[in-house]
Amino acid sequence: MSTSSSRATQGLGRLYDSVVDTIGNTPSIRVNNLAPEHVELYVKAEYFNPAASVKDRLAISIIEEAERSGALKPGQTVVEATSGNTGIGLAMVCAAKGYPLVITMADSFSIERRKLMRFLGAKLVLTPRAEKGFGMYQKAKELAEANGWFLARQFETDANALVHENTTGREILGDFEGKRLDYWITGYGTGGTISGVTRLLRKERPDTKVVLSEPANAQLLGSGVAQERDENNAPAASHSAFEPHPIQGWTPDFIPYVLQEAVDKGNYDELIPVPGPEGIAWSQKLAAQEGIITGISGGSTFAVAMQIAEKAEPGSVILCMLPDTGERYLSTPLFADIEEYMTEEEITLSKSTPGFQME
Repeated sequence: MSTSSSRATQGLGRLYDSVVDTIGNTPSIRVNNLAPEHVELYVKAEYFNPAASVKDRLAISIIEEAERSGALKPGQTVVEATSGNTGIGLAMVCAAKGYPLVITMADSFSIERRKLMRFLGAKLVLTPRAEKGFGMYQKAKELAEANGWFLARQFETDANALVHENTTGREILGDFEGKRLDYWITGYGTGGTISGVTRLLRKERPDTKVVLSEPANAQLLGSGVAQERDENNAPAASHSAFEPHPIQGWTPDFIPYVLQEAVDKGNYDELIPVPGPEGIAWSQKLAAQEGIITGISGGSTFAVAMQIAEKAEPGSVILCMLPDTGERYLSTPLFADIEEYMTEEEITLSKSTPGFQME
């Protein structure tokens, strides 16, 4: 039997010295079943990174840039405040490179994130959810100052946008070389993705419209209210427009300094708010109808992408960022309606033949 038409693989043509060498080069995947017929809609699937989120890029950049500058000493403890994905990425990188890691995180974020960080060898210090992102951030600063630890400063460090300029942005340009790219759509957590990628897009693909999104009930940028900052550009207080929202990893209760670059330079063309329930619904549709597993943040970005796609000119090409995997949300509302045992339909299927039925 001939196998000439069968799917086959041949390897990547190289061996890797460390898991950190597999970060980046995530695929842009066409959406076939959900996208309107008059456009081409793609998603950049960041869950193909080794620790399953876009924050792997940030984690390796923070550690390696600090190693180069001497700010991080061999064996020194790293500490950071995170909603989860940066902590998981840092835990992976620190495990591979031999650095102890302590994470501070509000107790409102998913159990899976806590367990993954501990599974990767990190220590986790929880802070009260009432104190929001600002509270976990201040706790990390306290621990760093008290113990002489290296504070990663994901919300302020130059290493954040830099890695997205050097990797994410370059990958997008390479993937769409010789092809239209009419819209690029992203949300923001630290702001590193939009600030870094738009350094390249504004220069090399100026016709590409950049669309930024934030939660509908926490429109920090949409409010027009400036962020209070201290002398190190860290947040001095929670932002007045913040409300708790279900899009974990998106929009902390302050405007990160890294994001401020994109704001000040006008590096996005449109700001579109999205309700959390819409993000949940579109994440579920992506999984069930495309086989693409992303979290609430990815679903929320995709919800905005679908809005853009519906009104875009025929032939438009759209790229949407998917920051992480849906498996990080098993204990959140994203999976609340997913049955653990069997649905009524599945029970009926089981009873349709006589054997091997559950009691």
